[in-house]
Formats: sequence, structure tokens, C-alpha cells
Amino acid sequence: MIQPTLRSCSRSVVLPALLVAGLFACFCDPALSADEPPPNIVLFFVDNLGTGDIGCYGSQLHRTPHIDRLAAEGAKFTSFYVASGVCTPSRAALLTGCYPLRVDMHESGEGGAVLRPLDTKGLNPAETTIAEVVQSAGYATGVFGKWHLGDQPEFLPTRQGFDTFFGIPYSDDMTKDLRPQLWPELPLMRNEQVIEAPVDRDYLVKRCTEEAIQFIEQNKDRPFFVYIPHTMPGSTKRPFSSPAFQGKSKNGPYGDSVEELDWSTGQVMATLKRLNLDENTLVIWTSDNGAPRRNPPQGSNLPYQGDGYNTSEGAMRMPCLMRWPKRIIAGRTTDAVCSTMDLLPTIAKLVGAPLPENDIDGHEISRIAFARPEFGQESVDSPWDEQGFAFYYMDQLQAIRAGRWKLYLPLDPKTGLRLPPAASKEGKVALYDVRNDVHEDREVAAEHPDVVAHLTELAAQIRREIGDVRQVGTGRREAGKVEDPQPLIKP
Repeated sequence: MIQPTLRSCSRSVVLPALLVAGLFACFCDPALSADEPPPNIVLFFVDNLGTGDIGCYGSQLHRTPHIDRLAAEGAKFTSFYVASGVCTPSRAALLTGCYPLRVDMHESGEGGAVLRPLDTKGLNPAETTIAEVVQSAGYATGVFGKWHLGDQPEFLPTRQGFDTFFGIPYSDDMTKDLRPQLWPELPLMRNEQVIEAPVDRDYLVKRCTEEAIQFIEQNKDRPFFVYIPHTMPGSTKRPFSSPAFQGKSKNGPYGDSVEELDWSTGQVMATLKRLNLDENTLVIWTSDNGAPRRNPPQGSNLPYQGDGYNTSEGAMRMPCLMRWPKRIIAGRTTDAVCSTMDLLPTIAKLVGAPLPENDIDGHEISRIAFARPEFGQESVDSPWDEQGFAFYYMDQLQAIRAGRWKLYLPLDPKTGLRLPPAASKEGKVALYDVRNDVHEDREVAAEHPDVVAHLTELAAQIRREIGDVRQVGTGRREAGKVEDPQPLIKP
């Protein structure tokens, strides 16, 4: 069985032999002492943005000084993965700490890759989200942006641990102008009420930022969890931004949108600073999946190969920055394999809250996330190296990574599913050293048969627990379902 519980923190940092036990315990355990206030948590989760779109990851097109400052003042992750290359399953994994297939959020009620308006499926209220974990520890919780885990009342954020919701229930491209006979107008919601329909998408980032800031101000005297799943750059061919940013970047509407996301980051950070909260706030900044193929191409997933919406490195290996001056030394970079699924167990231990009763797949990674160089040489070891990190497209297991190796499994190119560019076009295995050959230019399966055999066995173990095409895993649970979904309308 895949181990769902907290992992030991003994693998990620090699400590000097003479380090005293008390100092080791202080570093190893992220739990706060009784006289320390719990940290506030701000989690940015932007939509369809690639690693190469941010300055601190190499972008020469986009001005992102506020996001870059998170890297300069915190930790930068270079092997950080989402659990899916598309929106709904990626978000389900982030909030539950589970592979999407485990919680039955790998496909829509109609068998599509993401949930649609009036979908019969949604995240099961029986699942435990990060919001519910921190809520049990006394946190105020708010979400500002795109939900996309079900638009029926049973599945809205306010039923999943969030005190406040301001944003849209599904993707910005799922609008009446694109599907006039099927989908309603794109609604803007406050909690469980539609307050505008259609909403002007140009102003979504600006308005969600303002609402998040107001929530922080209102809860400055208690711990809070602010989840900001921004709607941009978004899924449409023309990304949106408010007038102050339109036509200002070097990369058209896409670049304008990215630079407004940077502005949003700066506004939130300035608020934390103004309220004297920034020193004890853990800020996490990442994306739900890589930039998809557009015409003309606008986003960048470099240095990785592939576009969004599949199991390529470009689709699932995301930028991730974490800043928390109290615990994270400025300017760190780690290449340890980590995932959005690790956030729930790590935050749970950080705030002293229990883990969900149901099995989860993420690992407690405080030794990686909050490592401090003065305690010894860092290592790139990760809990995922032992059991492997799985790459799923919907219900098909397509690849697995452990350590420096990524193995694309033998798949029939005629299956119709989205195969990533580095996968074999002949239906054979393909092996790459994605730590040292990040663009996957050299396939080395024939040179490392032992690695191929080991990763193939890890894939078999994951397949038994989580599942695969025509194979229901032993650990799979059901999504929430409704029989007669109703449109969200303004009262």
C-alpha cells in the first residue's frame, strides 16, 4: 500500500556528525513552540502559467519583480509538481493531498478532462481540504478566484472549509458566448450567491486581489489561510487584464496578464508588511499547470519540454516559491521532488492539526521546505524518491519519477489520450534524467535497464493502489454527485 501518513524528516538534509540532539530536534520538527503564534498562510495558485513565464525562472519577456522577490527572500523549488496537467484534477489534488484518481476527480461527469458548468460531479464534501485542516486549528479561511471543483451548492467552497468565497465557480472560458446552447453566463459569486452575471473578466484579478486584502485586514488579529487561485492567464486564447495593464508588456495580452498577477502578489505582500504580519506569514506561490499550446504561442514552459494539458514536464513541473522569514533562509534553491499534494500534510503539522482520516498521498516536507543551511549540507532526497511520483492523464498512468529519473511507460500511441512529447512514439518505455537533462534531449532506457525495472515496479504498486485504465485502485473513493444540477443564477 502507498504510505499516506507523515514521513520521517531524516532524509532531506545531511547533518554534521557533531550536531547536538537538541539542535537537531529544533530544526527537524516544524511544530511551533507553545509561545509562538501560528503562521498565517497565503497560497497563490495561478491558472495555466508556465515556469518560463517568471523572471526568477528565466523569463526575459515578463516583468515580475514582486514574484522574483519571493525567490530572493525565500525558497525556490525546481522539481515541484502538480498532480495533473489540467485544472480540475490539479486543484482537487492541491486541496486534498491526494492523487485526483484517488478522489474520483480525474474526469467530469461526462467523461471530460475537467468539470463543466452544471456538471453532475464535484469534490466530495466527505473529503478533507487544507481549509478544513487549518479551520480545525482556529484559522479564518477565504478563497478568492477560480474554484472549479463543482458549481452545485453541495460542492462550493463554503461547504469545503472556507468561511468566505469570492470568485468564479469554473473556468473563465466556460461562458455563454462560447457555448450559447449549453452553458450559462460566467457568474461572479460571493459565498453561495451569484452577484454578477456575466462578470467582466478584465477585472477578475484586480477584484479578487482587493477582496483578499480586505479579508486579511479583517482577520489580522487571528491566524488566517488565504487561498488565491487566480483566474489568469486563464484558458482562453486572449488572456484578460484590467485596463491599467493592457498593452504594457512585451508579450501581448498574455504578458499583460502575467504582469498583473505580479502586481497582485505585490499588493498582498505590501498589505502583510503594513499590518506587521509578513515575518510570520508563509507565502506559497505556484501554478495549476503549464501554459497550453496557443496560436500564436504566448506562454513559456522552458526549460522544460511540452505544453499544458498532458503529463509532460512542461505541463506538470511548476514554478514554486515559498517565503517565511521566520523559518526559510532567503535565497535557497532546492531540486528535491515535491508536490502540491505535500502542502496539506506539511501545513497540518505546522499548525498542529490532525491529518484527514482518509488516506492521502502527499508527504510532510518541512525538512525540505524549511531547511536552513547552517544545519548542514542540503540534499535533494525526497519521500517521493522511495515510492515514485505518478503522472496521470485522467485515469491513465503515463509516467513515474523517482530521484533524477522519469520513466514514460509503454503506451499505445493510438489510445487517443494526450501523450507527452518525450514519451515513446512506438509504445515503448522512455527514460530520462530529468534532473540533469531537464529538456529531455537524451533517452537512456537501454543504458539503465535496472532503473527501468525499478520504476516499472513502482508504477505497478501505484497502479494497484490508485488505479489505471480499466483498473480500479484499492484506495479509490467516490466523488460527490448530484442527479439534477441547476444553473447558478443571480437572485
